[in-house]
Amino acid sequence: MKVSYHGHSVVKVETHGKTILFDPHISDNGNTDLNAEDVQADVILLTHGHNDHVGDTFSIANRCEAQIIAPFELASYLGSKGLNAHPMYIGGSKQFDFGEVKFTQAFHGSSYTEEDGTIIYTGMPTGILLTIDGKTIFHAGDTGLFTDMKMIGERNDIDLAFLPIGDNFTMGPDDALTAAEWLNAKQVVPIHYNTFDLINQDGEAFASKVKPGKGKALQPGDTIEV
Repeated sequence: MKVSYHGHSVVKVETHGKTILFDPHISDNGNTDLNAEDVQADVILLTHGHNDHVGDTFSIANRCEAQIIAPFELASYLGSKGLNAHPMYIGGSKQFDFGEVKFTQAFHGSSYTEEDGTIIYTGMPTGILLTIDGKTIFHAGDTGLFTDMKMIGERNDIDLAFLPIGDNFTMGPDDALTAAEWLNAKQVVPIHYNTFDLINQDGEAFASKVKPGKGKALQPGDTIEV
């Protein structure tokens, strides 16, 4: 299974001929190697409704006929716009043809701002556990630190965790280090940083502090085999 990072919170998983995209914020992302008009996806996983995570979901899903999996209110909103959106929620899991998806809690907000400025409530924010062939990837979404991360780590054998480190809107590096310890993932990759000034951080410095040597800062386009 090939997993690649593409700036902000964009993660791509390629396995069994399927391409799975997490939070495809591409067009307005100055820190990505992707082109929204070219990217392919069979499945789009959304952690929450903020525009910098929904991103290019509409155009990619329409062009690729991708299935979207999202929290209930966000899935309902996307479905009302004609997209193929499967609703899930925190604590729920489902086996799909590409693997198992389970939604976890996250502490943040979730709303989508339309072009005319209308703000649509899109439910609770989430993290996502994706398990394929016995390998588990955890995308924490946007979140602050919370103690139930210990439980997530205890109940799941996480091979690769993507954790926000940008601070201001999410965990900063210090809290993300605690999260990494509690989750006990085999590898930890920082996300949601350096997209704009408010969340500038040193990903390499964070990765170097993850114990014992599990941290890995990826540049946009870098890949990990899981």
